[in-house]
Amino acid sequence: MAEVPVEVKKAPPAQTTLPDVWQSFRGEMDRLFDRFGSGFGFPSLRRIFDIEPAWRTSFSFSTPAIDMSEDEKAYKISAELPGIDAKDIDVSVSGDMLVLKGEKRQEKEEKDKNYHFSERSYGSFRRAFELPGSVDRNRVAADFSKGVLTITLPKTAEAQQPVKKIEVKSS
Repeated sequence: MAEVPVEVKKAPPAQTTLPDVWQSFRGEMDRLFDRFGSGFGFPSLRRIFDIEPAWRTSFSFSTPAIDMSEDEKAYKISAELPGIDAKDIDVSVSGDMLVLKGEKRQEKEEKDKNYHFSERSYGSFRRAFELPGSVDRNRVAADFSKGVLTITLPKTAEAQQPVKKIEVKSS
């Protein structure tokens, strides 16, 4: 049998719009450890292992904390966004995904007779959530008040119908 070389071409990986699960998980764990450590007056665990000086990391911006809830009529997502203006927040629905994006710009300036300290920091975030089929995508609403963004995802009329309880009979 003759051996004929066969050229194998590798296709590039398929593009996906889903968020990087591991990056999201790491962000959540970092925030958990930051909250735990700050309650006892300890420095952030991130600061201990980062190469950047502590004065620089205290000015950073990470993924916002999210709370989700559900009632009979709607799902609600609340995001803590202190220091961000409503004009710097973007909420969109694309297919089965709800995407929350934002950017924080922060400037700090201190003047004294012996020194002048000025620093600017910019950070952005992006969170994506897969929407259940029971969400009425045409009635999604967002409200921003006192640093908290609340996104209301109303349920469709079919999803709001009462649940019919089925009696289980034993034989």
